[in-house]
Amino acid sequence: MRSVRHQNSVQHDPAQDSPTVGPPKTSAAGMPAVLNSVRHVGEQAGVRRGLPAMLAINQKRGFDCPGCAWPEGDKRHTAEFCENGAKAVAEEATSRALTPEFFAEHPVAELAERSGYWLGQQGRLAQPMYLAEGASHYEPVSWDRALDLVAEDLRGLSSPDEAVFYTSGRTSNEAAFLYQLFARQLGTNNMPDCSNMCHESSGSALTETLGVGKGSVSLEDLRKADLIIVAGQNPGTNHPRMLSALEKAKRSGTRIITVNPLPEAGMREFRNPQKAGGLLGRGTELTDLFAQIRLGGDLTLFSAVNRLLLQAQERGEEVLDRDFIATHTHGFEEFSKDLLAEPDEEFWPRVERATGLERELVERIAEMVTGSERIIVCWAMGLTQHKHSVPTIREVVNFLLLRGNVGRPGAGVCPVRGHSNVQGDRTMGIFERPAEAFLDALGAEFGFEPPREHGHDTVNAIRAMADGDVRVFFAMGGNFVAATPDTLVTEEAMRRVGLTVHVSTKLNRSHVVTGTRALILPALARTDRDLRDGEPRWVTVEDSMGKVHASHGVLPPLSEGMRSEVDIICDLARRVLGEEPVAWSELFDYDRVRDHVAAVVPGFEDFNARARKPAGFTLPHAPRDDRRFPTETGLANFTVNGTYAPEVPEGRLLLQTLRSHDQYNTTVYGLDDRYRGIKDGRRVVLVNPEDARELGLEDGSYTDLVGEWRDGRERRAAHFRVVHYPTARGCAASYFPETNVLVPLDSTAEVSNTPTSKSVVVRFEPDSGAA
Repeated sequence: MRSVRHQNSVQHDPAQDSPTVGPPKTSAAGMPAVLNSVRHVGEQAGVRRGLPAMLAINQKRGFDCPGCAWPEGDKRHTAEFCENGAKAVAEEATSRALTPEFFAEHPVAELAERSGYWLGQQGRLAQPMYLAEGASHYEPVSWDRALDLVAEDLRGLSSPDEAVFYTSGRTSNEAAFLYQLFARQLGTNNMPDCSNMCHESSGSALTETLGVGKGSVSLEDLRKADLIIVAGQNPGTNHPRMLSALEKAKRSGTRIITVNPLPEAGMREFRNPQKAGGLLGRGTELTDLFAQIRLGGDLTLFSAVNRLLLQAQERGEEVLDRDFIATHTHGFEEFSKDLLAEPDEEFWPRVERATGLERELVERIAEMVTGSERIIVCWAMGLTQHKHSVPTIREVVNFLLLRGNVGRPGAGVCPVRGHSNVQGDRTMGIFERPAEAFLDALGAEFGFEPPREHGHDTVNAIRAMADGDVRVFFAMGGNFVAATPDTLVTEEAMRRVGLTVHVSTKLNRSHVVTGTRALILPALARTDRDLRDGEPRWVTVEDSMGKVHASHGVLPPLSEGMRSEVDIICDLARRVLGEEPVAWSELFDYDRVRDHVAAVVPGFEDFNARARKPAGFTLPHAPRDDRRFPTETGLANFTVNGTYAPEVPEGRLLLQTLRSHDQYNTTVYGLDDRYRGIKDGRRVVLVNPEDARELGLEDGSYTDLVGEWRDGRERRAAHFRVVHYPTARGCAASYFPETNVLVPLDSTAEVSNTPTSKSVVVRFEPDSGAA
């Protein structure tokens, strides 16, 4: 193995519970984003590694950003990345490497006391590490020994369903396809993934109503729209390059409505760092109307707007697309009758209680809608992580169907996916409930009968582990322990597993909360060159708008001990399953993998040739392409969804978990949240000043957050600084993963089973002082 040196610039674990707090920013990006990007890249990677990486990120012959899944246009800037993309690449391109000496110095029990931020700052994993039963330290192990250990346990299972195969969104299409093939040839559909915790509600609702569980718009559609509604989403932190697309839309005359409990800097004013004006002058004001909605009130809001549209039609105003409704939809009469049944004097007080919005503002939204021919609705976790998330997104579809805003330019649904290639993983078959047609095609291509019984999603996998029904937990990327709900329950469940295996690039909490035995297998990252026998290999990803393109790593790996995910899967599979009927030894060749994908997955015909085109290719989407809706009715379905909103007892608030500006998912890049005015800390809770006064919570005081759930079990997140913040009344906000401990495992969305991380009822108790 090439010699690598552990370079640890983080000598101690900095406190995260004593932040300084200033006023929130009123604009996003600009010169501070540029300076922060340069600082992160310089500190982590230096000029020799950092500069080539930044010049290659999101370029047609470069690599896809390992951060969010926002698409690129055909024309690329030299610096085609945002601040958070720079942070993500700096994390991967770091010159710090973890050696066996580091693990010899730090027992697992000590590492478990460190923060996720500290763990991630230690550097790239450089060679396989093994924690034997009863051992206190990880020790180095050869690749052969590591894979033999996993193979031995998998071959010894009494049932394939005693194994769980988790997937993170950053996995390439090629690796994801082989990973699901391996699990299914083994005999299980236990394939939870990060989609279960984010956009599963979107996929469930869109599949039922439109027949395709993906968004229907392109970047060009955003520019053509008359009106864009951004609901339950903070692009400035979570998808910063989306702000550039919204800026272009504004300059084309598009109006934007923002629906969110928190005012976010990015949706107020965007200072485009690609332009001199954005660096030195004023930016672009993006939001035309801000609806500061209460958490969980979005279903009621869209129902109210839909009701206003139906009433206007009844008055003789031609606001509905009657031809589209008659030709392309099903269920309109039932939907209309239900939504108009309640008298106004009962309906509107309930709307105002659920949303916190006055009727006049809702009517202004309806006026903007009727004045717009082409409308797009964008959303993210603010809509998908509630008990009623699937009905909410179905109501969004109702809203668009009423005026024919599906299947034409400048209009449609836009669920903004988070992690890069999370959508591609699902396309490749990472799903615990696979379609019969997919399994038929997979079995025909490889000559075996895939399992048909549905497997475990994320929540059910944790339950199975807690019950002792899982002997092997295998994770392809991600940080399962930190990403999932009900942290203490999840950690105890993980400890009941016989062998836990994590294919990872950086150290995280899932490596220090382990099963009886544990393995860490170091993988190449998106930025790394992938060579086999001296020949470069490349992978593909799918962005949030269904476009597939190549990704070529550009940096020399820090260690020869790192392997590609494809190689890890193939080497393990041939040890467990042999070479029949799947010739695993041939699948180290990525072109062969793509040929198999082309034979199994619709839309990937001639995959190898099309993926080699500089900008890739766009997957078919029946509703968008020809207004064809592959639902059970063969039409786009109107649905009846009611106007449910969470009920919060007196003296409690409804808490949402969210990201700071210095993190991406569970990866924490730093301890600042610049746009919200928070510096050097993460244990904060944002509370409306009026709510805080009523609850006796002084700004700067410390409190414990106690989650309330019908099981009666106390869930406590201790020692949080109170920050008076202009969030919606009755609502609070705090960062995950610190507050995932408050999200009950059994509190999930109907239909999708997604954890309700945006609907946590909390009370406040005196600070216990124990973070």
